Amino acid sequence: MVKEQTQKAFELAVAQYATIGIDVHKVIGQLNSLSISLHCWQADDVHGFENAGSELTGGIQATGNYPGRARTLNELRADLEKVLTLVPGTHRVNLHAIYGDFGGEMVDRDQIEPKHFQSWIDWAKKVGVKLDFNSTFFSHPKSDSGFTLSSPDKEIQSFWMEHLRRCRIISAEIGRQQGSPCIHNIWIPDGTKDRTVNRLAYRENLKYALDTVLEEKFNPNYMSDCIESKLFGIGLESYTVGSHEFYMGYGVKNKMIITLDAGHFHPTEVISDKISSLLLFVPEIMLHVSRPVRWDSDHVVILDDELQHIAQEIIRANALDRVHVGLDYFDASINRIGAYVVGIRATQKAFLQALLEPVELLRAFESEGKNFERMAVLEEMKSMPWGAVYNYYCEQAGITIDYVSEIESYESSLISKR
Repeated sequence: MVKEQTQKAFELAVAQYATIGIDVHKVIGQLNSLSISLHCWQADDVHGFENAGSELTGGIQATGNYPGRARTLNELRADLEKVLTLVPGTHRVNLHAIYGDFGGEMVDRDQIEPKHFQSWIDWAKKVGVKLDFNSTFFSHPKSDSGFTLSSPDKEIQSFWMEHLRRCRIISAEIGRQQGSPCIHNIWIPDGTKDRTVNRLAYRENLKYALDTVLEEKFNPNYMSDCIESKLFGIGLESYTVGSHEFYMGYGVKNKMIITLDAGHFHPTEVISDKISSLLLFVPEIMLHVSRPVRWDSDHVVILDDELQHIAQEIIRANALDRVHVGLDYFDASINRIGAYVVGIRATQKAFLQALLEPVELLRAFESEGKNFERMAVLEEMKSMPWGAVYNYYCEQAGITIDYVSEIESYESSLISKR
């Protein structure tokens, strides 16, 4: 039930936005259609459940030792279910291959099957979410050399090609059962710590591996592949095989979804500036919304300038139906449920503000050379009562505005006992 104070503030906001031609009720409907893909690895610091050891490798780090990380499938799912009660909308859950239900047995990456994720499919149906999927090319003895799909060792390369092949089969089966395409993301950590002479050879190996595995086609109603670049990783600072240029070329040539991770570029680069370019050449974009602090540190997403610019670029390009939005961060230094909720709400707030912009008016000013008028409206939008709209959106969906006390209660009653 919407509280009286929230209702009044919302009605005033509706009236104020109406003066610039914005239908707030329509905007709420658009925001409600935005399904954010929640990354399962925030709940357990990217440990997974394959019983192959918990050391995180591949140039990524989960820093912090806050108590209460999920240690089992049941704990992780319980945490995700709690998160879903604290954010409005209908969302998705993004799995990595190491999060299968392996029943306590060691199942190597080249042996995983759809049956290892059937309990996830059943759980998702029960709680009303859809699933996405990621191959896992890190934290494994056969990735210790720094190379997986691009490895010059044919045995190692074949192992990872088989892993990729099986992940695509799993993704297609997930999509078939859930009645919605499962987005399968391909990211590899391959690279070297120091200067590399034969850069071309590793990229030729990667192209061969991708060409070979991706030759097998699946029903697009069941799954879609996307490819993700990275600038560098810790211990892999000098050379990254799967660079942005490699995947941009590969994605454009093969008409694939390209993943833009906000933390996978130089600190002075922003992905908001890449969206409108890529939309001209690829069918869709996958976003991994993260927050880098000086490097790919995967800090919890907050409502900062870049997040707002990302949302604005998508809405201004009328591309909400061509962009998939997923979160990708793993902060082990704070309450992990809180990290989820803050990040999801920040992302929703960024898109809400973008949807509340009078885009047609701004375009008209721009085309007419009225740059002062454009600037003035953009500045005034910053102080418009979008917060009242978001609070109403939460309460009309039965979601509390005061999520902090809810999370503290969950921590004291459950997480603190782990």
